Amino acid sequence: MKDIEKAVEQWLNDVVIGLNLCPFAAKPQRNKQIKIFVSSDTTENDLLETIYLQLKELDETPVSELETTLVVAPYLFKEFDDYNQFLDLVEGLVVQLGKSGVYQIASFHPNYCFYGTEPDDAENLTNRSPYPVFHLIREDSMEKVLKHYPDPEAIPERNIECVENLTAEQIKTLFPYLNKDQ
Repeated sequence: MKDIEKAVEQWLNDVVIGLNLCPFAAKPQRNKQIKIFVSSDTTENDLLETIYLQLKELDETPVSELETTLVVAPYLFKEFDDYNQFLDLVEGLVVQLGKSGVYQIASFHPNYCFYGTEPDDAENLTNRSPYPVFHLIREDSMEKVLKHYPDPEAIPERNIECVENLTAEQIKTLFPYLNKDQ
């Protein structure tokens, strides 16, 4: 489990923060307000319960102590399509809990593929992580940061340009898990 957590933290530091794909991640990481929770769940029902408990913990913990949580699911969702379908259940959980507008879910997977793209398209790298990850985000925190960030609508375009300009060697270094047999 420690190896999994370490791989996710390295991805967070080197890719998400290092490439500035999320310009809002550096401060909470520096302040140790990002929780990486590695789930040992092997069924979707158990993982849904885990995500519920992590949302509850966010509810009960001041933002000054815990800004956001990455729920890592290393034992489920080898296939991106399965992950993507489960994501609908996670979104439904947020709605069912009455937490729409309070939390949003960002999604990351080793084989992430945006709708309308080919699996090898560089833009998919923006959401490729070493394991399936469900990022539980406080919407209030995002709104506060976005007020002070110039042109937040341009972030996805800038991210695509960033990953499209990576060399093959940089991709191999930053995304070593993409080069392994999955």
